[in-house]
Amino acid sequence: MTDKRLRTAAHAATLLTIVIWGTTFISTKVLLSDFSPLEILVFRFLIGYAALWAVYPRFVPFRRWREELLFAAAGLCGVTLYFLLENIALTYTYASNVGIIVSVAPFFTAAAAHLILKDEGLHLSFLIGFLIALAGIALISFNGSYVLKLNPLGDGLAVLACVCWAFYSVLMRIVSRLDRPALGSTRRVFFYGMLFMLPATAMLDFRWDLYRIAEGANLFNLLFLGLGASAMCFVAWNWSVGVLGAIRTSAYIYLVPVITVIAAYLLLEETITATALAGALLTLVGLIVSERRLIGRKAETQV
Repeated sequence: MTDKRLRTAAHAATLLTIVIWGTTFISTKVLLSDFSPLEILVFRFLIGYAALWAVYPRFVPFRRWREELLFAAAGLCGVTLYFLLENIALTYTYASNVGIIVSVAPFFTAAAAHLILKDEGLHLSFLIGFLIALAGIALISFNGSYVLKLNPLGDGLAVLACVCWAFYSVLMRIVSRLDRPALGSTRRVFFYGMLFMLPATAMLDFRWDLYRIAEGANLFNLLFLGLGASAMCFVAWNWSVGVLGAIRTSAYIYLVPVITVIAAYLLLEETITATALAGALLTLVGLIVSERRLIGRKAETQV
């Protein structure tokens, strides 16, 4: 596969991942009637881990401690801390606040990549695209209310979730250079992520009652989260980070609120307002500016 086709495939894989991640709120909303946020998180990644073993049953051998530390750090940041912090933030602050803050993750990723990775730098077009997308995300999240109610604890936890995702993306960029298969690497990251979840199951609300999973709606939604949003999407995301880089891949996160609005309209029959449509358009423009570098490589100044 040529480099151009490889990049095109990576863009397509990232877009598919974002479409699925943008609809996961529906499954989570259904499951919250019978499961706690931590229970949903543990069960979905257990299913995802089992699926990766089924698809790729080969053992990933230990090579050196530095690599294991990379896998462990990625599991801690991208699986355990990101989702726990985001879910806990939702209990302290408004969903609109968390939606905006989490969608700022590409900026944190760009900053971390600029500082840590030598081959990825911040460009003026990315910053302009970020500001345009942020304005669109704000319109979508507030949906015409224009009232920002701050909660320092909840909003701070959401910011920390963004920072964790940023470091996860950078770590997976480094892991992609280890000459390991994406399936095997993702499975190893899941293993460490679940390992770090164990203390949380002892301290927070968690029950192993499996009879709840037998219900049709619960089983379907857990399988969707485990097989689709976890196993398939994390493999696709990690592979795309290796091809496109952490900054360009993370820019697609801008589209999550757009997909969420469309999914809510199609599946929950929620109303799409003119404000939300304007926000979606601004978000798309911001993504295009960030991805295509419309200002031009020669005219850009690195920050």
